[in-house]
Amino acid sequence: LKKNNKTSIIVSAKKEKFKNLAVYVVINNILNSNKINAPKLISNHYKNDMIEISDLGDQSFYDHVISKKNKLNSYKSLIKLLIKIQKIKVKKIYKFGKLKIKIPKYTISNLHKESDLFFDWYLKYVLKNKKITNIKKILRTELNKVYSKLNYRNDTFVHRDFHISNIMIKKNKLGIVDSQDAIIGNPLYDVSSVIDDVRIKLSNELQKKLLDFYHKNSKLKNDQIKKLKNDFDILSVQRNLKILGIFVRLHKRDYKDNYLKFLPYSWTLIEKR
Repeated sequence: LKKNNKTSIIVSAKKEKFKNLAVYVVINNILNSNKINAPKLISNHYKNDMIEISDLGDQSFYDHVISKKNKLNSYKSLIKLLIKIQKIKVKKIYKFGKLKIKIPKYTISNLHKESDLFFDWYLKYVLKNKKITNIKKILRTELNKVYSKLNYRNDTFVHRDFHISNIMIKKNKLGIVDSQDAIIGNPLYDVSSVIDDVRIKLSNELQKKLLDFYHKNSKLKNDQIKKLKNDFDILSVQRNLKILGIFVRLHKRDYKDNYLKFLPYSWTLIEKR
């Protein structure tokens, strides 16, 4: 929406209205109150399935970094932003008008629910249905063993979709969007999301440097890197299985075919971890 020289964003949502409008405003308020740049509510039209929020511009971190040869310093700024996000302490209940909002906590069943998207969408896309039930049973048993090996407790504010297309840059300031799925979870979830991002191919050396940088500067700095790497690997695999399912769903259900190009690299990352 343009008013004179100022622009704002209209968010309209009939589908999952509570999450995409009410929860989104609350999460953005939490981020802003912790000095993390996120869209601010300008006007509330929840009854009419929409809100107006501030505009963080149209340059994403992806646009900024994609053509850079040396990406290390740019990515360090992302890791610093993530460490800041991970220091957030949440209250038990938040309010949006008369609505009450609680930030949920990750459980192993959440991890399964997400990786089940792989079976429900990706496998159905590539295999004949008769094989799927058996494969799902075998893999789910294996994934259960793997998820039970996570070291860290679910005690950290997790954006849950922390990748380079959800970080905006305006006047050299980083801002974050698409935060409505935030949850209290494992500190390595967002770390794996930004380092093992299917949208951009980072070298093994850069990925290692970024994990080391996170290790030295985060609340986990006194732990062994091996402990971090364990959770990083598990959550990277979990997230990329989920992505395979989501991107096929976007293709099949929402006719967004451009996501299919990311499927081969999703497999590369799964095999790597």
